[in-house]
Amino acid sequence: MSTALAINHGSRRYRGWVVPITAVGVWWLASHMGWSQSGLLVSPEKVAATAWDQIASGKFWRAISASLARNLSGFFIGTTLGLVLGCLLGLSRHFERLVGPSFNTFKQISLFAWIPLISVWFGLGDVAKVVFLSLAALVPVVVNTCDGLRNVPPNLLEVARVYRFSRWQTIVGVMLPAALPSIFTGLYLALVYSWLATIGAEYLLVSGEGIGNTLIDGSEHFMMDLVLFGMVVIGLVGWSLNALARIFERRMQRLYGIAPV
Repeated sequence: MSTALAINHGSRRYRGWVVPITAVGVWWLASHMGWSQSGLLVSPEKVAATAWDQIASGKFWRAISASLARNLSGFFIGTTLGLVLGCLLGLSRHFERLVGPSFNTFKQISLFAWIPLISVWFGLGDVAKVVFLSLAALVPVVVNTCDGLRNVPPNLLEVARVYRFSRWQTIVGVMLPAALPSIFTGLYLALVYSWLATIGAEYLLVSGEGIGNTLIDGSEHFMMDLVLFGMVVIGLVGWSLNALARIFERRMQRLYGIAPV
């Protein structure tokens, strides 16, 4: 019985590989069987060779380190400000009445609408890109942190009142742990938005190195192998960041005694 359960668990674990393996197989067939007459359809072997060349020459490491440095800087700044602002909006009705309408207007503005102003105020370098990424990470963290704190179950707050918790004890011991699932949702969205914004910033604020610049170089020179290599890297980095966030979330859940969802 245990063996059957282990096999079933293992099969579920590897189901996620079905689609990418099938896609690569169809891609290989299309490139080798002449299904497309376009010279821009490159084979998986060509992409693999380009990947090796990028890695061996050091171009890949310079590009990925530049992109990750911008992404993590913007994510850290945006989430820090987002947590502070979200907590203030969620815990203080006076602050919400003062700042809430302005923030609700601000979050309706498309992220890419800020590009012209950011480029004028901060130029086209890394500072402008980090500011852009910070804006991408800010909004989802503020919204989900605020919602999580406002939607704490009333029975938990009643228990805090019965035990005569101070305001600080109620916030730290009751409200924040109860709001953690919503806060982590905001952090996940901030990770997604900031990584996508990293590539967008490197496209629109073209200056310096990065994976986005690798895609631009490939498209300008009609090197589809370089473009596909960059796309694979973008997907793998996004998946890795999400996996690290999951690990951090599980540790925080164990710390606060919250059952995983």
